[in-house]
Amino acid sequence: MVLVSAIVDYFFYGRYKIRLQETIGMNLKKIWPLLLLGVAEANSYNLNSSIIRAVSKQTKPGVEGSAAAFDSGGEGTGLFQSPPYNSRQLDRTNWVATCDNAQAGNECSKAIDGDNSTYWHTDSNSPLPHSITINLGTAQKVSGLAVWPRKIEDGWIAAHDVYLSPDGSNWGQPVAHGTWWPDSTVKMAIFEPQEVQYVRVVALSSSSGNNAISIADLQIWAAQKIPTSPEGKALNVVGAWGPTIDFPIVPASAAVEPSSGKVLVWSSYRKNQYGGTSGGLTQTAMWDPNTGEVTQREVSDTEHDMFCSGISMDMNGRVIVTGGNDDSITSIYDSFSDTWHGGAMMNIERGYQASTILSDGNMFVIGGSWNGPQLRNKNSEVYNVVADTWTELPNAGSSYMLTNDNLGPYHQDNHGWIFGWKNLSIFQAGPSRQMHWYSAHGQGSVADAGKRNSDNDQMCGNAVMFDAAKGKILTFGGSPNYEDSTATNNASLITIGDPNAMPEVVQAGENMHYSRTFHTSVVLPDGSVFITGGQAHGLPFNEDTAQMTAERYIPADNKFIKQFPNNIIRVYHSWSLLLPDATVINGGGGLCANCSANHYNAQIFKPPYLFDENGGLTSRPVIQSATPNAKYGAQITIVVDSPISGASLVRYGSTTHTVNTDQRRIELELQPAGANTYTAIIPNDPGIALPGYYMLFVLGQNGVPSVSKNVQLTV
Repeated sequence: MVLVSAIVDYFFYGRYKIRLQETIGMNLKKIWPLLLLGVAEANSYNLNSSIIRAVSKQTKPGVEGSAAAFDSGGEGTGLFQSPPYNSRQLDRTNWVATCDNAQAGNECSKAIDGDNSTYWHTDSNSPLPHSITINLGTAQKVSGLAVWPRKIEDGWIAAHDVYLSPDGSNWGQPVAHGTWWPDSTVKMAIFEPQEVQYVRVVALSSSSGNNAISIADLQIWAAQKIPTSPEGKALNVVGAWGPTIDFPIVPASAAVEPSSGKVLVWSSYRKNQYGGTSGGLTQTAMWDPNTGEVTQREVSDTEHDMFCSGISMDMNGRVIVTGGNDDSITSIYDSFSDTWHGGAMMNIERGYQASTILSDGNMFVIGGSWNGPQLRNKNSEVYNVVADTWTELPNAGSSYMLTNDNLGPYHQDNHGWIFGWKNLSIFQAGPSRQMHWYSAHGQGSVADAGKRNSDNDQMCGNAVMFDAAKGKILTFGGSPNYEDSTATNNASLITIGDPNAMPEVVQAGENMHYSRTFHTSVVLPDGSVFITGGQAHGLPFNEDTAQMTAERYIPADNKFIKQFPNNIIRVYHSWSLLLPDATVINGGGGLCANCSANHYNAQIFKPPYLFDENGGLTSRPVIQSATPNAKYGAQITIVVDSPISGASLVRYGSTTHTVNTDQRRIELELQPAGANTYTAIIPNDPGIALPGYYMLFVLGQNGVPSVSKNVQLTV
């Protein structure tokens, strides 16, 4: 039992990895079934272990009544995901359920009777959609719901919408939508709380061939309070959180497709678990923001478990995924053909590595001791995206970028903050306190680039190139050690110039308002940087000390301002990406199998620039046409529907584990060229504007961005 408990503690927190690997002589992630047994046994014995605290039935701090959510009342239907923040389950005594139809003996009241052996079931072969509406009796601050499916495959809900109404007549838009995995596990929808009396679940698709829908039990949560604007500021200052997208998997990695604007997400070989993998496949999902549709796909084409990989998007918009659970494999997704295919194997096995596109369009990779032989230096190598070959750079070693992590090599070279730059150079801004210039010329080289002010190592912090033309990088947050370590609110403004030159480093504003690690960030079209999530003390798969209030760095004022708080915790394994409509999608967290930190969802944040002073959505400029592709130093032409004040290019993003080396912003200098027509010159250096697909945004006279048009930059 002691060994199993130690293995459990290792698997999520890494503390015993080297010692136990030497003892049992194998990679511990391959024995995940033992871990599940260990968790079950440890839970019954109430042992004091970090993972036991994560999965036990005790009430979570700040979440009233959450213990009941773990009492599934049926085989295989444990909750095993994070319930709504600061919320309690509602008493169902005075509820009334109505539905579009029901079989005799399986009326919709059976969905709220507290007995999982009874169920609501619609008539077979009746057309979809089907719906169930709950009258709570009184208005409540509704923040989420859980649906218990039947134990047998009969009427499991997949695609769905969730609506709220104060009066049962006015429903508005869905507060949550998406697709649940069709199985017997409990399904949740969590959203921003609203004061309402009526809740409706609409089933759009069913696992049954006869379109039947069934629900064994339905529970609803209410928040203790509804989040309010910091200092009572208007939405055109703090923004607002929008609807939730439900995924069939726990999304730990994500990328926005330049071909369509769809969001590709993936977990690991299972929908909610990365450990114990036998390799060879990955569970993925796709969200289409134009239709709201969420689809699921198992990818085995490349025989690659893509959890904890390096991700970069090449010049042609292909998502190149390297290493991870299958630690030397390269997988390539082409969104234009919607196909996956394999690339050449890396020379060095890796997991948690960093990668970036170079100024010549090839890809640089470094670090990644989370997987593969840990005593081998995870030196850099370059992937030739045309020839499909990997070349090691023996003189561009990873030893220079190591942090002083208390777990040693396992975590010292993880999640590098690297930026492809001029003349095949790479600037490493962190997370180590010591910064470096790498070069991909020949066999590679490394040069010292000084330190980030007085900062310590900032593992699992963020770094964003928000003004590439001026070499401006913002770094912020993180902690000295990967886990069980107190985060910082320190922020630095780094300005880089020619390769190997010492950068200028100053404090950014007065630092962030909140200390964060495991947070995520996005550069917005106006040059500000949106920051959300994270926790004050970093513990993987633990949601204590979560930071709920977002913030934004304003370069023109050199300060951080608070943004609207949300109601969904986003910590370890969460992510954020900019969408072509200038909103942000923020999702994920967890992927820890049977634990209470899993988040099968994402949420939309609407930045302040989308609102007018009264809190309504403001009018936006429209790009009528724009040059779709350009060479470096070339001129592009933009035709709009009204006068504009500026324009920017933001590179499409891909992200996992707080890292997004694809995103960067280039501010364009506009020249009038006729009525509502402008020209701009693309930077003449591909190190400033890396090859690839960019979202072109124009800014109206009031700074409001348009929906973007694609511009591809090629070498």
